Amino acid sequence: MAFLDLLLIASMPVLKVLLVTALGLYLALESVDIMGESTRKQMNRVSFFVFNPALVGSNLASAVTSENIVQSWFMPINILITFIIGSALGWILVKVTRAPQHVKGLILGCCASGNLGNLPLIIIPAVCKEQGSPFGAPDVCHKYGMAYASISMAIGAVYLWSYVFNIVRVSASKITREEEKINESVKATESTTDTKKLVQECPEALVLSTKCTSTDNLDELTLPLVKPEMNGQVSTWGKLKQCLTKISKKINLQTLLAPSTIGAIVGFIVGVVPYFRGLLIGTGAPLRVIEDSASLVGDAAIPAITLIMGGNLLRGLRGSSVQPSLIAGVVAIRYIILPLFGIVIVKGALYFGMVHEDPLYLFVLLLQYALPPAMNIGTMTQLFGAGESECSVVMLWAYALASVALTVWSTFFMWLVA
Repeated sequence: MAFLDLLLIASMPVLKVLLVTALGLYLALESVDIMGESTRKQMNRVSFFVFNPALVGSNLASAVTSENIVQSWFMPINILITFIIGSALGWILVKVTRAPQHVKGLILGCCASGNLGNLPLIIIPAVCKEQGSPFGAPDVCHKYGMAYASISMAIGAVYLWSYVFNIVRVSASKITREEEKINESVKATESTTDTKKLVQECPEALVLSTKCTSTDNLDELTLPLVKPEMNGQVSTWGKLKQCLTKISKKINLQTLLAPSTIGAIVGFIVGVVPYFRGLLIGTGAPLRVIEDSASLVGDAAIPAITLIMGGNLLRGLRGSSVQPSLIAGVVAIRYIILPLFGIVIVKGALYFGMVHEDPLYLFVLLLQYALPPAMNIGTMTQLFGAGESECSVVMLWAYALASVALTVWSTFFMWLVA
């Protein structure tokens, strides 16, 4: 495959994202006022609860089978490795640049999670259709490529909404706690000032009343406070319950079952279980209208999220104080360091026999290390109100450079697996 052809294939998906992002930016202008801040927040909620789970579930149900699951068992481990390495590199970046608290979750999320859903679903079928593709017949390549891309999207959605979502949430909650501490300190200072003023104006206010020092209440004043204790020791089940309660307070367990995660679970069940697959999937399925409806709703997820990101970009262009070093660090991690780690890990897995020698499968595994940040991070920052403008600027640079980075790495990955 010629370099110019590969350049066109790798650039078209990213150019589409940039064009839709520009449209979202235009619609968010005050003169147009179609996608204002309140509208974007409502679209975020619809995307979170409706569009994303429908997209994940419908693609998994139609493309995943029990054979695909067995063959691609290493993919969840590979994606988890991308999240772990990206998080570690993002943590180093935050410490080195001394990033402010409100962007720490954003930086960690951008470094950890790549766009495992939208871009592979566009890039892989486009590569399969090209003449001279190293992945064999176009129809066979498209069938298995869509299966790999769907599994990648589903697993990425589970990790994204259970891991990165909690990182952004915890980072935003720390900002809230810091603001509460500041407010409490201000109130304490005001209370101390009022007390000093009262003492100066009315010294007799400090003299105890005789009613309070009567012998009737003397015992109550002198007895220490003793917490009531249970007669018996706490049982093992009680200790376990207390431990689980503490863990649930630290981690929001409800987000582990986010709508996208539930959609992925449903999609896996429908795709793998032959009975459900026969009912819902295929032209002859009696309940195929349900899968068609879910697919129709899920198709709105990608344009909706991209429009929201473009609308948020307006706020970033007007007054974002994001450090250039943070942007450069995220770009370097996503497009230089992570792909190099990916080559070592995938080649090592192939050497030890952990993956089968399928060029298309190896290409998908390598591509997962070279993708730009997940666009759903913009949805998370919008939901929690932390780092919205900074997210827009980081995404702008990341996706503007993605056309060049994806082209170079895709060319090298194809040469490597072929």
